[in-house]
Amino acid sequence: MTSEIWTEKYRPSTFQEVLGQNDIVKRVESFTQSFNIPHLLFAGPAGTGKSTLALVVVKQLYKDTWKENYLELNASDERGIQIVREKVKNFARTKALGNVPFKVIFLDEADALTQEAQQALRRTMENYSGTCRFILSCNYSSKIIDPIQSRCAIFRFKLLEKKDIEKVIQKISENENLTIDEEAIEILYDGSEGDCRRSINLLQSTAVISPTITANLISTILAGSKPKDVRIVLDYALSGNFVEAREKLLDIMLKESVSGQDIIKSIQKEIWNLPVEPELKMKLIEKTGETEFRITEGSDTFIQLQSLLASFVLAGIGK
Repeated sequence: MTSEIWTEKYRPSTFQEVLGQNDIVKRVESFTQSFNIPHLLFAGPAGTGKSTLALVVVKQLYKDTWKENYLELNASDERGIQIVREKVKNFARTKALGNVPFKVIFLDEADALTQEAQQALRRTMENYSGTCRFILSCNYSSKIIDPIQSRCAIFRFKLLEKKDIEKVIQKISENENLTIDEEAIEILYDGSEGDCRRSINLLQSTAVISPTITANLISTILAGSKPKDVRIVLDYALSGNFVEAREKLLDIMLKESVSGQDIIKSIQKEIWNLPVEPELKMKLIEKTGETEFRITEGSDTFIQLQSLLASFVLAGIGK
């Protein structure tokens, strides 16, 4: 088995190999073939092909000289106005090599740019449109200022379906001489939640242990909160037993090293299976979302999760 990272080894290099975003791929391919691409904004969850499609575009445009005509930056690492003034502007103002009249700058996680940096980027996009095209990638297009959005063709990527993830997994399994069954693929898909990059990383992590990929092996690697464990916590809470629910929650977080964010996701999924009224489920979903926001903003994870459990206890008492 080679030491290569499989997400790079099996990254698509042609439009035909990009899965799960058929309409987007068709439109972007037609832009590329006409050698007349506008500024592009790729929005959507991680692992859905945004960076891959940007790479396919430049490789198809420039062939062997793509590295000289392409600049990739991650806005999360360099979010300030200086990055736009220096690196971006210096690259954008020089002429492209070869037959294509413009260069391409790919700005990953563009929604991490500060407002000032986005305003500077807007002006750079205007001033250097003759020699440069921008491909911006973000998780949330709402965090990109309107003047930039209006200058871009916006494409919204969706999470991959199981059939698409399965094609990728089967291809890698054949090439790497792995044996994987249907149940294991199901758990891989559930664990990745439609994120293709995550599913490939999970597969590689599991293959290091054994070339025979089983559902149990993947579950071990996932090391997330198991639905049955989360259900036990919620059942304790709904029955009014706050202390037992709290102890079980602490047990999951410490013994299984599960993050608060992962527990929140598991709780959110499990709420729909609870034997309570639909109106109560909606209130619990709302409370779960509020807790997730507070944790994201930096509040103490365990205190917030205890507060969430208290809501379930009160909901159980009020049934």
